[in-house]
Amino acid sequence: MAGSKPEGERKRPRRKAKRSPVGASPGTLVADPNARPPILSITGISPDGFEAVADASLTEVRRLCDAWPVIWLDCAGLADVGLVAEIGAIFGLHPLALEDTVNTGQRPKVDFFDDHAFVVLSMIDDVATNRYEQVAVYFNRKFVVTFQERQGDPFSPVRKRIESSQSNRLRTRSADYLAYALIDALVDSYFPALEATGDKIERIEDEMLDAPQKHQTRQMHELRRNMIAAKRALGPLHDAVAALLRSDAPYVSAETRTYINDTLDHTTRLLDMVETYRDVLTGLIDMHLSLSQAKTSEVINLLTLISTIFIPLTFLAGIWGMNFDSEASPWNMPELRADFGYPMALGLMLIIALILVLYFRWKKWL
Repeated sequence: MAGSKPEGERKRPRRKAKRSPVGASPGTLVADPNARPPILSITGISPDGFEAVADASLTEVRRLCDAWPVIWLDCAGLADVGLVAEIGAIFGLHPLALEDTVNTGQRPKVDFFDDHAFVVLSMIDDVATNRYEQVAVYFNRKFVVTFQERQGDPFSPVRKRIESSQSNRLRTRSADYLAYALIDALVDSYFPALEATGDKIERIEDEMLDAPQKHQTRQMHELRRNMIAAKRALGPLHDAVAALLRSDAPYVSAETRTYINDTLDHTTRLLDMVETYRDVLTGLIDMHLSLSQAKTSEVINLLTLISTIFIPLTFLAGIWGMNFDSEASPWNMPELRADFGYPMALGLMLIIALILVLYFRWKKWL
């Protein structure tokens, strides 16, 4: 493509948090110019069955809210703040939480209100570009409302369990258990990305031990930057899950807290993996530098030894290459007229070179 930058010169896209205008009243909803158009999908759940509506309207949302004991509404896209406000009015969502929903880039956290909880999470959206997406989850014992920046999420296993013909906890429990299942699926989605990073680190380590190359340094710095970004997302995520576990909100049952504790263990494991990979990458970068310096030193030593061997040979060649007149004086290099002067000179040079090589090997310099 004309005008495109080479691969090595492309800059990483930087994510900037969208905020309300300075001085705006609390709860003001301002859409990000780059936000996607919203697409609603709603699922009504009961022990006896379910009803799922894709690309739903607010009329269908209200109908399912009246017809089913547990509701899960998912909004993918935050460009229409009017629609977000109407959803907030239907479910009684706090306006300050709605403001944090549309102002993406929030730190993962949990806020508890009188009749619902608000959870902000970071979802790894694209492993290749290390892009993260904000997911907002509202829930109580009757509904779960999720807001995403764009379509695509790790909630497919949860949807399959809801649609299963067999009875399961997602169909028989309250909405707080559904919220736990969604949060747990989001947390578990980090494992494949981190495990893939671990495989890359092992491959780079094996290649580096065979032959260190310049491009490996760039790859390791990129991976370490990814680990720093993962820790920046997982650290607050761990704190948010821990706060959810410690809560005494009446809409979070004691049984659901037991399962949330398992999710907290998963976030701890993820943090341990990130710390381990970051330490390994730091060690590999240092080792790559040491190997590169050792290789450079080896080349310099070899060149120095070769130069040292040729110094006396160059000295002898320089002497014999001087202008002499053996007829004027017997001291004017009579060897120039010797029958075997040339092979004798080469033989002497070869003997000197062999003596130097043997001496260097004896000193273990070679």
